[in-house]
Amino acid sequence: MDNENEFEGKNRLESVASTIESIELFPVFIPFTPIAQQTMESGEGGLGMAIKTEEAWTGGDFVICRLVTSDGYVGLGESFVWLPETGVSPAQITSIIQRSLHTYILGANPFDIKIVNQRMDANVARNEVAKGLLDMACYDLMGRIKDVPACNFMGNPSIDAIPLAALVPLVDVETMVALAEMFVKTGYRTIRVKLGRGIFEDAAIMGQLRDYVGPDIRFRVDYNQAYTPNDAIEAISAIEQFNVDVVEQPVAAEDYIGMAMVQKHVNVPLMAHEGFFSLRDFLVLAELGAVQVLGLNSERPGGVTKALEVLDIAKQRSMGAVIHNQTLGIASAMQLHLAAARYNDLGHDPELTGQYMFEEDLITTPIEYKKGTAKLPRGPGFGVDLDTSALEKYTIDAPVEIKLH
Repeated sequence: MDNENEFEGKNRLESVASTIESIELFPVFIPFTPIAQQTMESGEGGLGMAIKTEEAWTGGDFVICRLVTSDGYVGLGESFVWLPETGVSPAQITSIIQRSLHTYILGANPFDIKIVNQRMDANVARNEVAKGLLDMACYDLMGRIKDVPACNFMGNPSIDAIPLAALVPLVDVETMVALAEMFVKTGYRTIRVKLGRGIFEDAAIMGQLRDYVGPDIRFRVDYNQAYTPNDAIEAISAIEQFNVDVVEQPVAAEDYIGMAMVQKHVNVPLMAHEGFFSLRDFLVLAELGAVQVLGLNSERPGGVTKALEVLDIAKQRSMGAVIHNQTLGIASAMQLHLAAARYNDLGHDPELTGQYMFEEDLITTPIEYKKGTAKLPRGPGFGVDLDTSALEKYTIDAPVEIKLH
């Protein structure tokens, strides 16, 4: 990384007094907006996507983290959890931090984040979501200590207004077309389309969407594990004619061999989502030839440090990358900083949908979304501040505070 010296040398020496003295954790639940809830309920599986669950999805579970240093600086982190994908609850994230992970954060200098990650990984297997929550807060903390944007510690920021992709859920085709048209008129140039209703119906949907939005809009498709490998090959082959950039998770999350089989037989690059949660996952998928695009967010593969690692690996392999997530203000800001810092390595527009899905973002000043772009929040760290009144309103369990002494 070009800004490696930010972690070693001058900055490290100037910041030696800033050690982390406390961790504060807040489990929160944010309901969906009425329009988001209505759209999902009217769509495939009651969720607007092919993935099938038995429990109603009425909002988002999150853990908000505050790291406080010896000299009064505060860094923010946020983890989004959904049991059908993440497999962990807010209580489990809080528990592993209380039981073990705090050991490697408290008393540490946030600028030693690589060492902190090495210690967490050496002593606690998996648990990338919890580790990533702490890692994320360290990057906000570094920016606040140095009074610079957090993206300065991620690469070379090259863009201020980040072009975004829009999401069209799997609902009736008329609504899908109307949503796509609306997004295009708003300024979006990339659309992610949820499919998985059946090979022929999927192709019909894509045909209508392409007819309505024209040839210049970029499409990527998300099947949410809808198909067997053989059916996935047929389904993807049927939509290649509509100029699709990326196909996300066409087969079951755990079927890495199936993903590799599909990628071998189709021309569209594949991307894993439900099947990717760790650096090891990505390395295995890449070595198998199962993916040609890296898909990441604030939980996958866990925080900023590992996101930078997999981005470097993807770049070495001439892979593009997609950042996409449905998050509140803190994690959305982090992902925008990551996108700004590594924009030239992505090749695909990020996609953030939390601003449409949730009734509250827990930050005092909303991120500016305009004409299909998001403005990079300015100010130290991630450039956003926690709305403590909103946090109190949406906290669903007793906050946890863990102190050094």
